[in-house]
Amino acid sequence: MKEFWVYILQCSDGSYYTGSTSNLEKRVSEHKLGIIKGYTSSRRPVKLVYSQYFPDVHEALLAERKIKCWSRKKKEALINNDFETLRKLSRKKW
Repeated sequence: MKEFWVYILQCSDGSYYTGSTSNLEKRVSEHKLGIIKGYTSSRRPVKLVYSQYFPDVHEALLAERKIKCWSRKKKEALINNDFETLRKLSRKKW
């Protein structure tokens, strides 16, 4: 059975990058080495700060897309497992 992961990296400039993969260890290594060209390659070093397993690729992709649209505060609540703040931020009207 294949594994699917959503992950958040913290970049050297303090920003967050969200992605998904079927091989978390390999993908994080690629980001750290700068093999993945794009956002993280110019913001190294990067550090894995969050990951979540999904049994289905579609669930992982939906979660990735959702998290990418979140505010920094909401991502930080997820990273810190602060589900009360995450819940409050989810209800907040912008």
